[in-house]
Amino acid sequence: MTQKQIFISSIAVLGAVMMLTPEISHASLESSLDGIRSKVTGVIMPILAVIGMSLAALSFFTGNPNSKQHIAYAILGCIFGFGAQAIVDFIAQTVR
Repeated sequence: MTQKQIFISSIAVLGAVMMLTPEISHASLESSLDGIRSKVTGVIMPILAVIGMSLAALSFFTGNPNSKQHIAYAILGCIFGFGAQAIVDFIAQTVR
């Protein structure tokens, strides 16, 4: 093995050890995943839903023949985008 491969392997092993032992990394994996989940379901999904609805409206106003389908998909996107947190909470309560 070359020195570069040894270095990359040791960094990978160190990262795996730190992820598996939160006391060493001073972070909790569960709290990190909860933070990511809250950002995705609370910020990113609603933004994508609004962008989808805007593009569907633009499609409708420009006279695109597929605009009804775009609007239907945008409405479904809004339902999932704005209801994502409730859906995730419902699944989490069902699993526990």
